Amino acid sequence: MDMDGVLVREETAVPGADTFVAALRERGTPFLVLTNNSIYTPRDLAARLRGSGIEVPESNIWTSALATAHFLDDQRPGGSAFVVGEAGLTTALHDAGYTLTERSPDYVVLGETRSYSFERITRAIRLIDAGARFIATNPDPTGPTLDGLLPATGAVAALISRATGVEPYYVGKPNPLMMRSALNAIDAHSETTAMVGDRMDTDVVAGIEAGLETILVLTGLTSREQIGRFPYLPSRVVESVADLLGELG
Repeated sequence: MDMDGVLVREETAVPGADTFVAALRERGTPFLVLTNNSIYTPRDLAARLRGSGIEVPESNIWTSALATAHFLDDQRPGGSAFVVGEAGLTTALHDAGYTLTERSPDYVVLGETRSYSFERITRAIRLIDAGARFIATNPDPTGPTLDGLLPATGAVAALISRATGVEPYYVGKPNPLMMRSALNAIDAHSETTAMVGDRMDTDVVAGIEAGLETILVLTGLTSREQIGRFPYLPSRVVESVADLLGELG
């Protein structure tokens, strides 16, 4: 399941989300909380959820930063990267054995941050222009806050792409790569797994392309009126994860 818009809205739990997650844990149902947000480590996110009254072990959290680190470790073990991002991404890359450098890196890796530096973006552009491969954790152009939308990874990636003529490879949702890595992390199979999300353009399409049942909740960014604008549909639409409690027995 996605996190923001499904379990929490900013720092406030979605009503019934705590009971839903507790029921999953009591039944021993394997699950992962997936997020395209690469700012935080799983430990940080577990603490954030706990502060909202939802208990999720950090081992049950899968971020686009972790998926990106796994992908790069598979592609070029022991490589190097210049990172525009925060601790969630740099920690994941360090744990994967990557060296972070500004000198001739194998990759420029762009992730989420709330304080994009013009100097680091400029450096990223120059390194890509010099031949570094361009990776981005996720394509989300905006993210929600209590005050409204803010620019996210996809928007900054567009800026860099416009300057370099190089499009990034996005690892996070809706890339099925992230879904497959998440399935592998809990030894699950697509035939018996559902994706619960609040966004049609990332959560639902990622689940469809990975062969999962897809459940759209209306507690996040997508309204019921917007669903018909997309060329694909979720398997089901529910008001919130609280509506799924009855299916857990």
